[in-house]
Amino acid sequence: MGFWTFFEVASMPIVQVLLISVLGALMATQYWNLLTADARRSLNKMVFTVFTPSLMFASLAKTVTLEEIISWWFMPVNVAMTFLIGGILGWIVVKLLRPKPHLEGLVIATCASGNLGNLLLIIVPAICHEQGSPFGNRDVCSSVGLSYASFSMALGGFFIWSYSYQLIKQSSVRYKALAQAAEPEEVPKEVNKDFDANAQTQLLRGTTDDQEDVSVLVASTKSSSDPECQIIVTQASHLQTGKESFWKRSLEFLHQLLEELLAPPTLAAIVGFIFGAVVWLRNLIIGDSAPLRVIQDSIEILGDGTIPCITLILGGNLIQGLRSSTLKPLIIIAVVCVRYVALPFIGVWVVKAAAALGFLPSDPLYHYVLMVQFTLPPAMNIGTMTQLFDVAQEECSVLFLWTYLVAALALTGWSMVYMWILS
Repeated sequence: MGFWTFFEVASMPIVQVLLISVLGALMATQYWNLLTADARRSLNKMVFTVFTPSLMFASLAKTVTLEEIISWWFMPVNVAMTFLIGGILGWIVVKLLRPKPHLEGLVIATCASGNLGNLLLIIVPAICHEQGSPFGNRDVCSSVGLSYASFSMALGGFFIWSYSYQLIKQSSVRYKALAQAAEPEEVPKEVNKDFDANAQTQLLRGTTDDQEDVSVLVASTKSSSDPECQIIVTQASHLQTGKESFWKRSLEFLHQLLEELLAPPTLAAIVGFIFGAVVWLRNLIIGDSAPLRVIQDSIEILGDGTIPCITLILGGNLIQGLRSSTLKPLIIIAVVCVRYVALPFIGVWVVKAAAALGFLPSDPLYHYVLMVQFTLPPAMNIGTMTQLFDVAQEECSVLFLWTYLVAALALTGWSMVYMWILS
């Protein structure tokens, strides 16, 4: 396969993302005014609760069986390593370049979470149908490759909606805490019109609802050298330490873990795994003779709306992002280097080491998919999360713009290297 042929294959899904993003940006302009901030927020909730779970369930229940899960056991390990290594590299970027606190989770998530779904579903079958492909018979290659890509998408979704979801959620909590800390400085004042007020209370005061918050914040702004303040802080610290116990912290951790597992996409992935692995459940909805196949068909239709909706939302956020993004250019460059230089280089050695130790089947297409998992642009679902938690939407759109622009060249170059290694 020639360079330009493969460049065309690798760039097609990237161009599709960019074209739909441009449409979303146009729809968000004041001229069209179709994709307003409220409209994007509502659409994003539908993506989170309906479209993405449908895509996760449909892809898993249809393509992954118990035998495949057992024989492809290294793919979950490989995906976990992409998240682990990418997360470590992202943490290093955060410590070196020091973005704003509410952007730290976004930077780490984009370094760790690759687009393990729709890009592979396009690239792998296209490579199989090209002349000179090192992966054998076209039809067999395409069928097996789709199974690999679907399994990859399901695994990626599970990790994204657990690990990356938690990163963005923590960034949202941090962002809202900082916003609340700055808010009291702008608390509106009103005259105390209480008829029973005395001369001492005939002063400007905060609104009634905010009095308690303001008093707490005023106390917190006292100088640390104030003896009264030190006594209050020390007493509060001892009181809090006395109340907390090991069991309480354990329960809080379990509650948080349960919340993440009950997120609609994660729950759909778990149910999809069960339906794919259990034969009699699979036969209920999968196949031409399945009695409840209409359920699977309906879920697939809903799942098909996931990628277009996510991309339109990203495009809509891009307009505002180009105007008000606080993301440093060095951070964008660092994320691009992590995703397209460091991770692919590490991925080659991980897969080669696993093959040398006998952990992988002999199929070269399987090896290729494992290597490509280290080379993909950031997961589109990160945009859904930033919109869901109302944090760093603009910065996310800008970061996606540059990483997806570079992706076509990076995917082409590294894929040719991978095929040269495997041929």
